[in-house]
Parts: sequence; C-alpha cells; structure tokens
Amino acid sequence: MSADTPSDQTPDYKSTLNLPKTDFPMRAGLPKREPGWLTRWEKIGVYDRLREKEGRAPFTLHDGPPYANGNLHIGHALNKTLKDMVVRSRQMMGHDARYVPGWDCHGLPIEWKIEEKYRQKGRDKDAVDVVEFRRECREFAAGWVDVQRAEFKRLGITGNWADPYLTMNYHAEAVIAAEFQTFLMNGLVYQGSKPVMWSPVEKTALAEAEVEYHDRQTDAIWVPFEVVSGLEGARVVIWTTTPWTIPQNRAICFGPGIAYGLYEITGTPEECWAKVGDKYLLADGLAEATLTAARLEDGQWTRLRDVTADELSALTCAHPLRGVDGANGEWDYDVPLFPGDHVTDDAGTGFVHTAPSHGDDDYKIGVEHGLPMTYNIEADGSYRADLPLFGGEAILSPNGKKPGGANKAVIAALQSADALLARKRITISDAHSWRSKAPVIRLNRPQWFAAIDRPVGDGQDTYGETVRARALTSIDQLVEWTPKTGRNRLFSMIENRPDWVLSRQRAWGVPLTCFTKVGAKADDPDFLLRDPAVNARIIAAFEAEGADAWYAEGAKERFLAPDYDPAEWEKVDDILDVWFDSGSTHAFVLRDRSDGTEDGIADVYLEGTDQHRGWFHSSMLQACGTKGRAPYRAVVTHGFTMDEKGMKMSKSIGNTIAPQDIVDQYGADILRLWVAQVDYTADHRIGPEILKGVADGYRRLRNTLRFMLGSITEDTPADPLEMPELERWVLHRLSELDDEVRAGYAAYDFASVLNAIFQFTTIDLSAFYFDIRKDALYCDGDTLRRRSARTVLRLLHERLTTWLAPILPFTMEEVWLEVHPDEDGSVHLQDFPDARPGWRDEALAAKWSTIRRVRRAVTGALEVARRDKTIGSSLEAAPVVYVDTETAAILRDVSFEDICITSGIEVSEAPAPEDAWRPEDGEGIAVTFQHAEGGKCQRCWKILPDVGSHGHDGVCARCDAALG
Repeated sequence: MSADTPSDQTPDYKSTLNLPKTDFPMRAGLPKREPGWLTRWEKIGVYDRLREKEGRAPFTLHDGPPYANGNLHIGHALNKTLKDMVVRSRQMMGHDARYVPGWDCHGLPIEWKIEEKYRQKGRDKDAVDVVEFRRECREFAAGWVDVQRAEFKRLGITGNWADPYLTMNYHAEAVIAAEFQTFLMNGLVYQGSKPVMWSPVEKTALAEAEVEYHDRQTDAIWVPFEVVSGLEGARVVIWTTTPWTIPQNRAICFGPGIAYGLYEITGTPEECWAKVGDKYLLADGLAEATLTAARLEDGQWTRLRDVTADELSALTCAHPLRGVDGANGEWDYDVPLFPGDHVTDDAGTGFVHTAPSHGDDDYKIGVEHGLPMTYNIEADGSYRADLPLFGGEAILSPNGKKPGGANKAVIAALQSADALLARKRITISDAHSWRSKAPVIRLNRPQWFAAIDRPVGDGQDTYGETVRARALTSIDQLVEWTPKTGRNRLFSMIENRPDWVLSRQRAWGVPLTCFTKVGAKADDPDFLLRDPAVNARIIAAFEAEGADAWYAEGAKERFLAPDYDPAEWEKVDDILDVWFDSGSTHAFVLRDRSDGTEDGIADVYLEGTDQHRGWFHSSMLQACGTKGRAPYRAVVTHGFTMDEKGMKMSKSIGNTIAPQDIVDQYGADILRLWVAQVDYTADHRIGPEILKGVADGYRRLRNTLRFMLGSITEDTPADPLEMPELERWVLHRLSELDDEVRAGYAAYDFASVLNAIFQFTTIDLSAFYFDIRKDALYCDGDTLRRRSARTVLRLLHERLTTWLAPILPFTMEEVWLEVHPDEDGSVHLQDFPDARPGWRDEALAAKWSTIRRVRRAVTGALEVARRDKTIGSSLEAAPVVYVDTETAAILRDVSFEDICITSGIEVSEAPAPEDAWRPEDGEGIAVTFQHAEGGKCQRCWKILPDVGSHGHDGVCARCDAALG
C-alpha cells in the first residue's frame, strides 16, 4: 500500500477540520430580499439616528428636483444613486451628511398633462377657472411625487423621505415669490419686447433648457430685393429657411469682410424665374451656388464688377411685397442695408434678411439702427387677422405636427410679385419644444426680463455689482468643478447669455407678483409698483393659501387696498419660468429648513451635463441676484446613459431600459454597482450584456465575502505587531486602501474606489492571501498563525463592509449583520474605521512584493506541470527555485512552501539548469520541478516525510498537534 493511501483503520479527519461555516447564502436573491432591508431601516430609523450624532461637521448635497410627472427612467436612477453614494460616503467619513429629496411641481410638463386630459374630453382649458385648473395640476403632481418617492426608495436612496421639499408647497411658493420680489426691488425686473423662444402649440415662451433640436423639412427661398437708391436696377438676393418671416422684414445685413460682386444674367433655361438682363448682388463665394439653385447653368451669367462695403451701406431696397395687389400699402417702405458681424459666407447668399421681431441678431440690428418692430404673429403662431394677404394663416397646424399655410402663402405672394429667384425643400436642425415635440419660433412679444448687467441695488458687491459679474466670479473663485470642463461650459454660457426671460404665459406656477401702472409705458419710472408693504401682504397670503391666492377673486383689491387705488393698477398674471422656481430652492431648502445649512449654501450640486444650461445655470443667476454669490461650493456633472451600442435611448427605437425592470430582475445593488463602475463624467452605456457582466462581478465579490464570513469567530484578537509577516502585509494594504478609498470618495470618484477594492479582494485576497491561509484556517490548531488570520478576517470584514456600504447598501447590511447581529444595528450607522498606527510598513511591502513576484514564477511552473499531467495538485510538488543571493535571503526568511502551496520548496542561489522553467517577465528567476517526498497527510493533504510517525494515524506533525 502506498504512503498516501489510507488504510481501513485510518480515521476520517474531515470532521476535525475548521471548515467555513456561515448562513450567508451564495445566491443573493436581491429582488426578494432587498425590500426587507428597506423595511428594517425605516423601522430602526437609520436616517434620523444619524442626525443625532453630535460634533460632526455638516455636509449638504442639495437635490436638483426632478419633474413629478412620470415613472423614473435610467437617468433618474443614475443621478439619484450617485447622490446617494456621495451622502452615504460623506456620512461614513465623519460628517453629518444631510439629504433632502425634492420635486419640481410647477410648469409646462405637468400643465401639459392636464391639458391633454381636457383635450381627450373635449374641454377647453381656457374656459376652466384658473384656480380649479391649478388644483388639478397640484393633485396630479402630488400623485407622481408618491410614485417616484417609492421608486427612489426602492433603489436604496437614503434621505429625509418623510419631509421632502416640493416647489408647490405653500412656503416654497411664498419664498419663490419673495425671491422674485427681491429682483423687483433691486431694479432688475423690466418688461421688454424681444424675440424669445416661443411655442405656438403651447402658447408660451420657453427657456433654452426646455428646447431640444430635431431635423425637420422646410422651404428655403432666395428672394431678390430691388435696389431703389444706389445701384438702381440691381437686386440684393437674400436666402432664408423661414419664408413666413418675410412680411416682417425691415433690413438686410451684409458682412463687411466678405467679397461681393454684381452679376448679370445672360441667358436662362426654361422654368427659370431669373430673366436675361437681371443684375444680382451676391457674395462671390456663394454666387455660383445661388445661381445654380435658380436653375441657371454655366455661361448664363457674368460678373460685372466688385461691390464695396461702402457701396452696400449706401443702398436702399424696396420690400419685395411693395405695391402688390391687396397689400393696402402694408409693405410700402424702404429696406436699408447694414453691416453685421453675424453675416458669413458659409451658406446662403452673403446677405441676411433681417426681421427684428424674430431673431436675436436681427433684434440687435433693429435696436442699433432704430428699426420698427412688427407684431404680425399671434400667440398661436398665426398672422394677425387683419394682416393683408396672409391674415389668419398659421406657421404650424394646431398640434404642431405639420406646417400651416403661412410659408405657402408667402411664397405664392412672392412668386406673383416677381420676387422669387429660387426655392428648395431642405432638411434643417431646428428647435422643438421638449414637451409637445412641435417646432418653436423666435417671436417678439412683451415679456418680463431680469437684467443681468444692471447694477444690483443690494450692496452685496463682494463678487461684483451685476448678476453676470457675480456669477462669473463665483464660477472661477468659489466653486470646484467635477469634471473640470464643467467650469468652461457654464462660464461660456453665462458670459454670452442675454437677459433672463422670466415670464411664461401659463397658469400652473408661481406668478410674477407685481403690478403695472395703467396707461404708463414700460420705461416710465412709475410703471412698476415697488412697495414693501404690498409685497409683505402677498407673501403672507402665499404662506397661508399658496400661490392660488393671486388668482382668487378680488386678489388685486386685497393686496393693493387701502394704500393704492386698484383701478389704477394691472395685476400681472404671467407665471415665473420654472427654472426660477428650481433656482430658488436654495432659499426655502438650504436657508429655511432646520436640516438646511447655516449660510444657505450647499456643499455640492450634482446633476446631468444638460443642467449647465438648466439648474446649475438658473440657480447661479438666481442666487447671484439675491445672495450675491453662487448657492453651491462644488458642482459634479454626469453624462447621458446610452444603450450598449452607444445610441441615445428612445422609446420609438425600443432601446430604453427601465430601472424598475433591472431591480426586478437583478436587484437594486446590481444597478448601483453598474453606476459605480461607469465613468459617469462622460456618456456611458447600459444594456443586458453589460448588466450580466456586472452581475458576474458581484457574484465573485459575494463569494469572497462568503469565504471571509465562514472563518470569522469571536477569537481573542492577536496583536498586529506579533502577527506573521503575511498578516502584517495585509494590514499594510488595508492602510494603503484606506487612503485610496477616502480620497476617491472625497473626489466623487466612485469608480476608483470600486476598482481599488475589487483589485484588492480579487488579487490580494482571493488569489493570494485567502489561497495561502486556507490551509492554516482549516488545519491549524490554536496557533498564533490561525488566530492572526482570523483577526485579520474580522478587520477585513469591518473595513470592506463599511467601504462598500455607500455603493452596495443592501448587500453590506447583510454581510455586517452576519457578524454583528444587533436587532437595532446597521452598517449604515458606522463610520469608516481609521487605519491603526503601526500598520503601514513600506519596507515590509517591498519585501513581499519580491516574494509575490517569485511566487508567480513558481505558480507558472506548477501550472505547466499540471497541464502536462505530471501533477494533479500543487501539494504534490517540492520545486527548486533559482534566484540571486539577495532574493534567496528574503525567501528563506518566510515559509515559502506555504506561500506557494507546495509540500516543500528549495531555494537555490546556484546557476539554474538550462532546462529550468523561466517566466517571461521574471528576470533572474528559474524553477525546476521536483515531486514532494514522503506520505500524504490524511488531514491536510501535504506530502511530508514525517507522515505516519506521530500519535494519530496518517497525519503530519502539525495536524497531530492540532488533534491534541
């Protein structure tokens, strides 16, 4: 019988091994188990108990409010999970990390839903009492707040869910109105008439953040304007993709640095609107393209001469509809030419048709040269009824899905007036309302604005005298940006933005609580009522009744009398831009709440990159107008979530993925793990295959934790300074990792935290430390080595569970309670434990770096032997390792055979044989294979010469001692 074959009398030693014991399941079952943890946390009051910890510096992440109007999408889940990781990690790093979730409850998205319901029932929204309509909006928003709150909580998001902030709460509405009144009293509010983004379908102005860009088809036209003074007989040709704006034309602009020429038509094909002898003024770089669009061929035109900028400035044209039948003289005015820096020769003709009522550049030219504004377009996008030729024609159909008759009517009028050179159907990228999905137009209508370049009359000039100056100073001096590119984006936007359009022609929101003098003009000093007593009465009413008080019968008399005659004043019924609402949240959340901040400033705002033009932007402007500076100290920005192919998610494409579906299939922790893995600062991807990979990584981590739990007991802890070197090396790594984890969380770099921990658990623990120490944990008796290993396991448990708790709150709670089964306990009540003095040992780390390098060489050689069927297990081997003298001394100072998981090993400084195995990256290391000699221990399976020579049959000396 061979030495490693047990006899019938050899005892079965399996029951004597210290095998892992744990109830921690290998299968997580997260979808079913996670709701139980949520119930437990609510029962023991984790969030409230954390607030009771004294002496902690506050840290406040202020929540950017989502709209309360639908189920959560994957962007919501990413955003709220990132916020949760910030809050949890800051709490566990010693702060009082407060999180008040909030909702944006006013504005177009919710109002549009109620209007849709009305349309389905055939009701006219304008015929409904405004207070009743607002009540329906409030109820709709409240219902979705409850739905979204439950969905957010299911993701494991911690916070003050019992008392969130809502922009429709009475106090919030009162503060929003008061913040507007601060702008009013500081002289920043004025009524103006500028082109704004206007939705004909929704009949309201829109903010840039409420607009998205889509391709649509339109008619491009080339229109010749007859010169009536200067180069008589010539025509200036303009190009436009908005034919409906031609009736509002008041000027033509040219580029002072562009080369222009006078071109004469010498021949024409059939079906051409140009005629032989016509003379056209065109930019030289665009002349050929323009004349080709007019169906002219090479050789059918000639360039007569240069035309200078001075000549162009002296020209006067006639409006192309001058004198047409039925126009009643509407367009019998001159059209001057002006230089404009906005004119390019990239497309068109080099001449820009200028309608001051319908474009930013056009408006600036109009103001500069005193051009009259036109008001031909009504709120619904139709021409005013009394406009000759075109009255009642609309730019869009009522639902905005198709073009109206305006373009067609204008083109037909131009053609009949011999004022059309060419037309072409083209596709352009154009602004659309993000709610109705219909195109928007630039329309000049009376609106209320906040001036961002006027001196703010509040004396808070530390960071500048104007809103713009304060904002730019805040961006550069007061705010940290993650990623850094966020600074450049917001700085550029605010540096170049126009005044803030505050008014919306809607019903659901906070009104512009101001009054205008009947008969006064907007630039009169007494046009706006500025009275602190009137303001105070309004705010008191809002606190008690909400903003509905503004729309109640007799509101004007209630707020004005007896100080003013209500008949002399008009009440403004426009509502505030909802971005002013959300921009004001710092006042009624950070400033006013008991769980706010002492100075009303948040430590961090965290939202998607689109919020550079949204919440980051509006909050900055609003606070700079009332507080004098930014309401945040840091801004963290995440990108958009794409599908697995990198395509934008769209319901029409069918590539969306709902967070609720992920939670139902995998559990919230898998979704959170995905969030932690991605580089959220850039656009990132998600999909079924990606989630499978995330779940696989989670399982590997869970198995590592399960092994750890199986060997933890209540041993008397070993003194770290007396532990074997291997354990002291693990403690050194824990000390290093502590620095990495804290630095990563502090920098909002969750991927670096997770990567550092995963690398540690996978490479340092599973593939190295646990692999080596299984033998001692299972087979040793009460040795220092085994007690040290079990002590290290407890320290690993303490740190890994707390470090990972912000990312995997459900799983880490389960892991924590396996060791600390306290009925009222929770890992989320813990802080990250500090690294203990004496753990860091750079010299030891350098030594073990060498040991691990040689071990990898030995493992590689044994793998070759296993592949060649020379051995089955590494314990059958006792290889010889050839290294230099310095390395040999290091290896002889440790039990290198245990580290290599062999039964024996020889370290040699002699030259290695030629046939020795050498690793590709292991210069100076060589290994030769040798079989281990002796018998196989029937307890630990090592092959040793002393097996069978002790009191217990078939075991080695170590196992004999363990058996007692």
